[in-house]
Amino acid sequence: MTDSPWQLLVLTAGAMEDLGIAMAPHCGAVRRIYFHGELGCGKTTLIRGLLRGLGFGGAVRSPTFTLVEPYTMDEREIFHFDLYRLNDAEELEFIGAREYLQGEGLCLVEWAERGKGFLPAPDVDVMIRKVEEGREVQFESRSEAGAELIRGLARNRGAAGQ
Repeated sequence: MTDSPWQLLVLTAGAMEDLGIAMAPHCGAVRRIYFHGELGCGKTTLIRGLLRGLGFGGAVRSPTFTLVEPYTMDEREIFHFDLYRLNDAEELEFIGAREYLQGEGLCLVEWAERGKGFLPAPDVDVMIRKVEEGREVQFESRSEAGAELIRGLARNRGAAGQ
């Protein structure tokens, strides 16, 4: 059902946003993408690019204080979660996150590890690590839809990930 992890080196913030744009055409059946990495590594920048690639032209705000920011594009609902300030995964129940996460919309979750025990399995885990040259971004599929996203992205970006 899943493939091996796929990774690439991203050198600039602009390239990180471009990577998000490149992900967009391959998100058709994907319902949940979880983003992991330390503060300031580029999670929101990658999501901004993904939202741009899906057709959103407005400002992309990190929902650090509201926990979730909804978007609707071409009749598709997208929910951007930022769980950085979450104290307990059960807080997600109070904001109605279960409805978002089990629905047909696309859920993009930053700091997903803070929702452990509440969040359902993702289609794709994205791990971003700061390295000397920029950012190492690793994609790991958790479902067939996630595997399709990664295969499509790898085909378009080159097998070496550059």
